Amino acid sequence: MQHRRIARSGLALVVTAGLAGTLLAAAPATAEEVKTAPAATKPVWGKCPTGVAPGSPQLQCAKIPVPLDYAKPDGRKIEIMISRLASAKPAKRRGVLLLNPGGPGGSGLSQPADLVALGLPATVSAAYDLIGMDPRGVGHSSPVSCGFLADDMYQANIPPYAKNSADVAKQAKIVQRVAAQCAANDKAGLLPHISTANTARDMDQIRIALGEQKINFFGASYGSALGAAYASMFRERTDRIVLDSNPGTTSLDRAAVRRFGLGLELRFPDFAKFAAERHAAYGLGRTPAEVRRNFFALADQLDRKPVDGIDGKTFRFGMFASAYKESQFPVMAQMWQSLAGSDDAAVRRQRTDSRMPEVRALPGLSAGSVARGAAPSPHDNAFSAFLAVTCNDTAWPTDVATYQRDVAEARKRFPMFGAAGANIAPCAYWPRPAEPPVQITKDGPANILILQNLRDPATPHVGGVLLRKTFGDRARLVSVDAGRHGVYVYDDNPCALNLTTTYLVDGTLPGRDQFCSASTQSGLKLDAAAQRNRAAVLDRLGR
Repeated sequence: MQHRRIARSGLALVVTAGLAGTLLAAAPATAEEVKTAPAATKPVWGKCPTGVAPGSPQLQCAKIPVPLDYAKPDGRKIEIMISRLASAKPAKRRGVLLLNPGGPGGSGLSQPADLVALGLPATVSAAYDLIGMDPRGVGHSSPVSCGFLADDMYQANIPPYAKNSADVAKQAKIVQRVAAQCAANDKAGLLPHISTANTARDMDQIRIALGEQKINFFGASYGSALGAAYASMFRERTDRIVLDSNPGTTSLDRAAVRRFGLGLELRFPDFAKFAAERHAAYGLGRTPAEVRRNFFALADQLDRKPVDGIDGKTFRFGMFASAYKESQFPVMAQMWQSLAGSDDAAVRRQRTDSRMPEVRALPGLSAGSVARGAAPSPHDNAFSAFLAVTCNDTAWPTDVATYQRDVAEARKRFPMFGAAGANIAPCAYWPRPAEPPVQITKDGPANILILQNLRDPATPHVGGVLLRKTFGDRARLVSVDAGRHGVYVYDDNPCALNLTTTYLVDGTLPGRDQFCSASTQSGLKLDAAAQRNRAAVLDRLGR
């Protein structure tokens, strides 16, 4: 999924629709909807696996069998584990709210409990049974594995910053080996079937198993792409859909990954302002412009002489990761200060304290690897599922020269981080997708609320603008003057919080697109203990 605002111009693309909440005329059923669905097994609820939301004993889990290959609905089955936090007020319950936290490759079993701990309004948790899930290939749902080990040159699913064409060629050899290793390690034949379209089909099986005519959905980051896919494939099975922090389509395709460069360019001024106001403490620059100049100077210095193993590429990655939330700004400023002083001991201490943003701020995208004799990587499943979904959803260029050309262009347009997102990935050597990407349709109910921060580093605002345009009058866009990754509940803008809560509870979709100004006020209004709990959950989630 995860950006600063050339895309402010997108705010001028507001399309006025009819009365709030008015539905379009019912469209004919899609091909997906008229298929004879496999019989879904009613879930048997019980305790969740050890380690899944241990502080929420009310959370229950169950497994739903689904076809591995939907072209063969009576063939081999896999199991999808789902979770449920039942409405505390059954008399007020209006349905189920399916959830997805993003990734792709992110586990969502704990998400119902996480959202409540973050301050999800009680009116929402009363109106719905909150349904989490580990998507196919992830966690407790027939997990895939490429056999990643703990120390190898493949360090993240975001490619490293490439300084030149030679860097791209070097990375090509690494990712070609990764793609081959994934194929060789897939003894169970799962990888070809791990895709957004199949996960959306699984969601419909979950709907059937739960006995619901329609489902409501809240997805953040890549989860918004999954929701967009479901709303297009099963449009008449949708009730209220909230898509938060959108990559712009139904997948995390190459275009979305390349927008990481745009995202950091638009987000960095927030950090630069923070650092310049505290120059006496950190010494990173007296003005935002000076902070920016020092960023490039330090990246070049680290490329020549790394500090405790951190080179310029890792420093750039850390800056991108720390841009996800303002609470990481002091951590990154302190690390930057130690790196600039070539203080190996201080950097080592900060990394030992698990405060290096690159290790913490990107769920499923932190350090990992593949080397003989090394221990298994704790990120093996996250890395593997991420690759399966992104590579199976869309076809990526296969020639190294394309990436070399794009990297050269990105270094000029987005010099801070553009040459990372444009670099080559294992998808270049992956088998071709089994089916085309899910196409968004403007036909269907007007029931989609799109949320997008203006300066989200991972999913720039333009992603929300693109999705709004593609869905047409089915959707409304809420643009928020904020910089972190995640709008509803993950952030705390009162305007966005109220608009989204009102929609989920009352069904009131704004009559036109909305703009929410920056705010220092809390919409959640949590007491001190709840604020501490919220901070701890955000820290654990890396948000």
